Amino acid sequence: MCGIIGYVGHQNASPLLLECLKKLEYRGYDSSGLGILDHQSKLIVYKSKGKIKNLEELIGRKSLPFSNVGICHTRWATHGLPNDQNAHPHADNAHHIAVVHNGIIENYALLKERLKRRGCRFISETDTEVIAHLISVLYKGDLRLAVQKAIVELKGAFAIGVISRNHPGELIAARIGSPLIIGLGVGENYIASDVPAILEKTRRVIYLKDGQMSVLSQERVDVFDFGGKIITARVEKISFTVSSAQKQGYEHFMLKEIHEQPAIISGMLKLRLAGGKLNLEGLGISDKLLAKVKKIIVVACGTAYHAGLVGKYIIEDIAKLSVEVDTSSEFRYRNAIIDKNTLMIAVSQSGETADTLAAVREGKSKGAKIIAICNSVGSSLARESDGLLYVHAGPEIGVASTKAYTAQLMMFYFLGLKLAQARRTITPARFKELVKDLQKVPEHYKHLLKQKAEVFKIAAANSHFGCFLYLGRNVNYPTALEGALKLKEISYIPAEGYAAGEMKHGPIALIDEYRAVVCIAPRSHVYEKMISNIQEIRARKGNVIVVASEGDQEIGHHADHVIRIPVIDELLTPLLAIIPLQLMAYYIAVKRGNDVDQPRNLAKSVTVE
Repeated sequence: MCGIIGYVGHQNASPLLLECLKKLEYRGYDSSGLGILDHQSKLIVYKSKGKIKNLEELIGRKSLPFSNVGICHTRWATHGLPNDQNAHPHADNAHHIAVVHNGIIENYALLKERLKRRGCRFISETDTEVIAHLISVLYKGDLRLAVQKAIVELKGAFAIGVISRNHPGELIAARIGSPLIIGLGVGENYIASDVPAILEKTRRVIYLKDGQMSVLSQERVDVFDFGGKIITARVEKISFTVSSAQKQGYEHFMLKEIHEQPAIISGMLKLRLAGGKLNLEGLGISDKLLAKVKKIIVVACGTAYHAGLVGKYIIEDIAKLSVEVDTSSEFRYRNAIIDKNTLMIAVSQSGETADTLAAVREGKSKGAKIIAICNSVGSSLARESDGLLYVHAGPEIGVASTKAYTAQLMMFYFLGLKLAQARRTITPARFKELVKDLQKVPEHYKHLLKQKAEVFKIAAANSHFGCFLYLGRNVNYPTALEGALKLKEISYIPAEGYAAGEMKHGPIALIDEYRAVVCIAPRSHVYEKMISNIQEIRARKGNVIVVASEGDQEIGHHADHVIRIPVIDELLTPLLAIIPLQLMAYYIAVKRGNDVDQPRNLAKSVTVE
């Protein structure tokens, strides 16, 4: 969610901050703002509802002075409407201190009443404004100490950036529960919510940990805990390139990321299945411990949850282990049965998903071992897990996840094979058979992407429908869920994914000539069942789009449109079936004129509950 950028250095802060802020637009936002200190240490703040271009137009009508320190922000509304008044930065009444904030302050109402009694006047509906007033009340000449005292009074999750006219050469940062990084330059330093914002400026970063704060100046960065003790922070070098966070000629990041999937999966195979031998470096859990696992719980949200559902089918099929899959946001609110023989698999692209982190902490408190499937090095999830399986998909800028999803699926296949080996539930012949088919996936992806013109035609022919139903069975039931989610996210067309066998238990009432029904029906042991479902839809005049196996001649008699995928082991079909569904969602959204990379109301990383 919300994007934070801060700068202190030798360059003019305003244009630099706006440039970096644009690279965080993918996180989702509804307003933006800028705060700087001019050469006389006067605090100047500009804020605007809507896109960053609105803020740029506002600033363009002014004559901003040179400034070497500032903070910038994109807001995703939680407390208060999306408007100029509620946009960040927020300042104290004396206009000495300005704050940008990502997260939710749970005790803001109590703090607000207390501060009002101290004479503070509030002009916004936000929880963030409390922070600015609180720091101001506690300030006695030492900005770091005032921030330190303020943040220990805050309950909830937050990442903040603070500047003060009394300390024109300083930028203060602090975090707990929300991501924040420090970028180290030469004669300049940065804070940011995510790496792509500053990747063109520096590749040396410090990932602030929960309960840490930092004081940045032009030449120095000091890190402290919330008690004021100085900490030796680890400096890391970003491995991915600037070009990986750019469009490289594609119309949208989402389309680029769909096309990156062959290379990503190929890289994962080379790293994890070199020579046909499984390498799960980072797992951190021995085969002996894996063999003792009695139950697996997968926790994830959104697209990652759908990957976890596929993981359930994989692990139960080849490792013969019972798997529960929970949406992270609900996990804490049921009394899950967990003990030391429970393995929890947490899946998150960003590694900062608040609900998933909370689920992990709940699982750890009850004795579970934690394995993270994650795409972000240095994330909170990575630090809190016993085992780390990085998917190395590179930065995913499009809000609707594509390449991270298929990378998560691939990691579940690797993990399923590992568990099966440790538990001795797979024969060498079956292992070799699956590995052989997995190694074909990158070429299958290239083949599918060459057929995108056919998918475009089908998308164009169906973009007018006001409702879509996605149906799948067995291992492709989650594919139906994910296909529907992709369409909902970026086209805003109501779409529902169902287990096809559930159609007669309610969803069939939706079927008529005004609905499109997408059926995932590759060759499998439930193929005939899917054919029966398709015939029921046709009998009710539903418009049928089928994802089927190459060489299946029968399916054309039952469908209005057929998208074909290569023949592969039934257990692996989710890896292939999702590619045309990603493309179809993309083309329908483009046809309808939507903002594909930044769909309304959505954020890339959900860092608040």
